[in-house]
Amino acid sequence: MYQSFGDEFRLVLKARFPIIYISTQEEERLEFTVRKLVQTSEAQPIYTWDFVEGYKSNPNVKGFGARNPLQALDLIEKMGEQKSAVFILKDFHKFLTDIVICRKIKNLLQSLKKQSKTIIITANEIDIPAELFSSLIVLEFTLPTAQEIRIELKRLFQCIGQEPEEKFIEALTRACQGLTLEKVRQTLSKSLAKASTINNATIDIILDEKRQIVAKTQILDFPKTEARLIDIGGLNNLKYWLKIRRRSFTEKAELYGIPTPKGLILAGIQGTGKSLTAKAIAGEWKLPLLQLDVGRLFEGVIGESEKRMRRMIQIVEALAPCILWIDEIDKAFANQTQQSDSGTTNRVTGTFLTWLSEKQSPVFVVATANHLDSIPLEIIRKGRFDEIFFVDLPTKQERKQIFAVILNKFRPSTKQYFNLDLLSTSAKGFSGSEIEQAVIEAMHKAFSEEREFNENDIILSLQQIIPLSLIDTTRTTQLREWAESGRLRIA
Repeated sequence: MYQSFGDEFRLVLKARFPIIYISTQEEERLEFTVRKLVQTSEAQPIYTWDFVEGYKSNPNVKGFGARNPLQALDLIEKMGEQKSAVFILKDFHKFLTDIVICRKIKNLLQSLKKQSKTIIITANEIDIPAELFSSLIVLEFTLPTAQEIRIELKRLFQCIGQEPEEKFIEALTRACQGLTLEKVRQTLSKSLAKASTINNATIDIILDEKRQIVAKTQILDFPKTEARLIDIGGLNNLKYWLKIRRRSFTEKAELYGIPTPKGLILAGIQGTGKSLTAKAIAGEWKLPLLQLDVGRLFEGVIGESEKRMRRMIQIVEALAPCILWIDEIDKAFANQTQQSDSGTTNRVTGTFLTWLSEKQSPVFVVATANHLDSIPLEIIRKGRFDEIFFVDLPTKQERKQIFAVILNKFRPSTKQYFNLDLLSTSAKGFSGSEIEQAVIEAMHKAFSEEREFNENDIILSLQQIIPLSLIDTTRTTQLREWAESGRLRIA
């Protein structure tokens, strides 16, 4: 069962763990929370230390231990055994690799076990030397919950005298998830400075802020997408499946008791719109789209890949609800397993699989694949994804829909003059992307002749293009047989 930070902290404080290591991106909010929790449970005095200013609350010598981490530990050791206290040492993880500091902590641990003193080391990441790892208990001070953001938003609205609808507050709360409270305040202040109010444009400002955060990770992209399911021809079964889950990330769905959808795999022939569908889901559900670059995930020295995977999971969960798009997951994991990497791939894949199975956060994972037989079976088994859809070459009716969508994009005013039935028949065996390329080729030809293109130009282009289904008939047949066996759902 999930425990809040407050519950976990009270428990370890009551159990008298001597050293607590807390990772956080919000030092100020963490200190405020710790003070509040200590006052309500143990009522112990709290002393804070940082490298530049030393102990700010030392009653004897102000600034004691400044630029001297060893002295910071000396104060804890010399303080009377009967006196209980909590010591917050900020950024102290930077000094744990020093052999003197490490030895001093080991010595302190023996005496602290008999006293009611607790050391809290705050850090922005988990970086603990192996010799101390078993001696510390690690807690993560997560970003603010939806409820905390909602309370802060209502407080801010009250301050500016604005009374928004509850529906807008819910949308704004969802948009702010993944930001610190300080960043929420800054972003809303930016909106007020720009428009003197907080409105729908504020959500765009928040999304831009999130894009900057994601860009810094170098393993995730935050692509802008305006695609909708209506922009995709065919795939009616998939569209219906997505339609009935559209509101699954709302508070009403949570109160109804619906489990959050985990995600889906889109498998099939290249060019059939799998990647476009991933973008369209984000656009249709009005959720941020994050794209995982698996190649960059496995770059670098040994140990970095595992850290990047953990960081990726932290970010997508912080930005939830969101869509996590993994393009060509078959190539990503199949190629990596061929490398000799001292077990890195197995550890990274294991972390990823565990997260897929156990995640409680509203992160909807959309993975696309051209070759299902290349994906490890443990990835595609039930429980990690809700469904696997097979995206086949479009039928004649679906090709008509695809032509209608493409012509509506390029020639919305004259699309009715094209014979869709004739075009659909001529494009048998073509994928959606190949059909679009044929239309573009027809446009180039007509433009070079300084005239408007027509259906005959498109038919001529179709005759000159050899579709992938004819180039790789074996692979296409294998995929279809797999789908027809009942192991995949037809999109």
